[in-house]
Amino acid sequence: MTLATVISGKVVVITGGARGIGFATARRLRDLGAQVAIGDVDEAKVKESGADLGLEVYGKLDVTDPDGFSAFLDEVERRLGPVDVLVNNAGIMPVGAFDQEPERVTRRILDINVYGVAVGSKLAAQRMLPRGRGTVINIASLAGEATTPGLATYCASKAAVLALTDTLRLEYHESGVNFCSVLPTFTNTELIAGTQGAKGLKNAEPGDIAEAVAKLIAQPRRRVAVTRLAGLLVASQHYMPRRASEALGRAFGLEHVFLDEVDQDARRAYEQRARGLDD
Repeated sequence: MTLATVISGKVVVITGGARGIGFATARRLRDLGAQVAIGDVDEAKVKESGADLGLEVYGKLDVTDPDGFSAFLDEVERRLGPVDVLVNNAGIMPVGAFDQEPERVTRRILDINVYGVAVGSKLAAQRMLPRGRGTVINIASLAGEATTPGLATYCASKAAVLALTDTLRLEYHESGVNFCSVLPTFTNTELIAGTQGAKGLKNAEPGDIAEAVAKLIAQPRRRVAVTRLAGLLVASQHYMPRRASEALGRAFGLEHVFLDEVDQDARRAYEQRARGLDD
């Protein structure tokens, strides 16, 4: 059975769908015949992206606003039908030393990356459980398993997403509703602007994450790492002595990549948006 056979006609909602991984996922699922709706806090960009993709439903969505999130899902269901899949993709990744991170930024990371995913997962479950079917796919990160200097709050937020998703998977394992996580490595989007990535490892492309999401819709699984090699390397660290694990991280350059090796000029536009300084 092909992906298109399974996915065609499904109603899919993607948060943070205006750019990057969210946009690539929307395009891939649309091409497979899904009825896709995208929401994003950047109203101008989501309108541009929605029109570019030829979608029927798209608009502003603040994932930290439960009432607004619920209203968005209501509109999707009114116009497209019951939501079959929710992809909680919205997330931010400001970088830098933890002691220099403003409290407002710490709160913003946790609000969007953790609370927003919890809100979306709950709202989706409330719609899907009575029907006995549906899939929630939460975009986490390998940073949720691999501690990375310069990303303390981000790593914590993605670890929380993994714990939340795994717990929901067990809590509702007999309900017909699936909860899955995708764990991307460095992915070539604005999220990593001004950084070099892990030394010796190939970055993922947004389309790689989109393909992983499509395959999870067709065949739900607990977790999928992208790339597979990066996932295996991170998993192997759990079986190493602490010093060996930390040495491996240093060998890939992770000790400095989000601290003193950041091209601040190349990253400035993303950091302004992620920190909410252009609101």
